[in-house]
Amino acid sequence: MSVSPWHICVLIPACNESELLPRCLRSIIAARSKLPLQVTCDVVVAVDSSTDGTRELAENLLYGIGTVVSTEAKSVGQTRALATEIALTRYEGSMKRCWLANTDADCSVPDSWLKDQLALAEQNVEAVAGIVDVDSFHEHQPHVKARFYATYLIPEDGSHSHVHGANLGIRADAYLRAGGWAALTTAEDHDLWNRLRAAGSTILSIAKLRVWTSGRRVGRAPHGFADALAAHNEAAA
Repeated sequence: MSVSPWHICVLIPACNESELLPRCLRSIIAARSKLPLQVTCDVVVAVDSSTDGTRELAENLLYGIGTVVSTEAKSVGQTRALATEIALTRYEGSMKRCWLANTDADCSVPDSWLKDQLALAEQNVEAVAGIVDVDSFHEHQPHVKARFYATYLIPEDGSHSHVHGANLGIRADAYLRAGGWAALTTAEDHDLWNRLRAAGSTILSIAKLRVWTSGRRVGRAPHGFADALAAHNEAAA
């Protein structure tokens, strides 16, 4: 019996990201181009409560390879859920052959990002948590870079305890079984990861899967990565 080809949904919430979204989408397009020809890939940007040109930029850059939706949710969890819902309605195949690749609008992914997730999906991994690296520390005090790398621990075997919505891949059937994204304004990634584990999904944390995120001092989600990074400024050098 033949196996249907994979379909990948790249899901990106965005709020007032006109400065960084083009970098993100260009990196996604580059990663998309490295996929095998039989793999289909859809990109969904969910624009939440933006007052700049985020939606127009997304529409121009995604022309023909994805779609853009708008919401006034003011909730990253609810916005991720909307992006996923739209992506799944645009797909007609088996949920077991559909992979949800999540990142953020201020991130840049490597060319191999989607291909590497697909390789894990082929090994029956149902959800994978990658890590983040910081693109620049220029908004922070000089000691912050060293403190970040000293405290962002990754064991030698590449396993880790970090969970970021900016770098989270999930097979669609496992996502639905776990109940999907909750309408949370923060920590929506940890919440879903914990429910995936509780549902018995085959999950993997792997440092090989890496994305770069902005080192901005003020982020979009309260108590998110930007706040955690900014907290290092208050520590002694």
